[in-house]
Amino acid sequence: MSYAIGCMLGRYSLAEPGLAYASSGNTGFDASRYGDFPADEDGIIPITETAWFSDDAANRFSEFLKVAWSLEALKENLRFVADSLGAKANETPMDTIRRYLSRDFYKDHLKTYKKRPIYWLFSSGKEKAFECLVYLHRYNESTLSRMRMEYVTPLQGRVSARIEQLDRDIQAASTTAAQKKLRVEQEKLKKQQAELIKFDEELRHYADKRIKLDLDDGVKVNYGKFGNLLAEVKTVTGGSDE
Repeated sequence: MSYAIGCMLGRYSLAEPGLAYASSGNTGFDASRYGDFPADEDGIIPITETAWFSDDAANRFSEFLKVAWSLEALKENLRFVADSLGAKANETPMDTIRRYLSRDFYKDHLKTYKKRPIYWLFSSGKEKAFECLVYLHRYNESTLSRMRMEYVTPLQGRVSARIEQLDRDIQAASTTAAQKKLRVEQEKLKKQQAELIKFDEELRHYADKRIKLDLDDGVKVNYGKFGNLLAEVKTVTGGSDE
């Protein structure tokens, strides 16, 4: 799965061995080197437990399996991956994969790269209203603006629409149990909506700064340039005690 994420972000390619891109600022990035599984156009991969985006990590992972093996083997391979990740009884394979990506992938990535990640997790906060991975070598000063325009702003509209739809569904529900289940979903979305608004304000502030990275400074220094936009900041930068 880590390799698949690397292919999505453009670090690796199914079409050639070794590193496909490891320069900086997305300079010299060649989209033609990725064969039948193209690297993400903007280098931003959403990770959400709800399938808000067609190009999120879970959906793209499914596409990766189709290309790396075959469409005929997709169902079997999804099940194999889900079982390997510890599928729960009430989950579909995609549910398991989506849950792992949202809750555990980044923890594993930090361990693999010894707290110096190459894929960075931008996160709205504990409600996980919006999260996405960005490959540090493809990040440039326009990445945060694109993140806002392509993902965060549209997501706010989709969340608002879902909350309104749940109002109607609650009114139409035939049982108290059904109403309760819908209200639980709605309350969760309202918390995520509030988190998104706060995240969007901070994201806009940092997008306006058009931050550039100097890879010679290392991950620790560069990771600390984004305030609270990134997950696990203290884990990576060491916090105030280092």
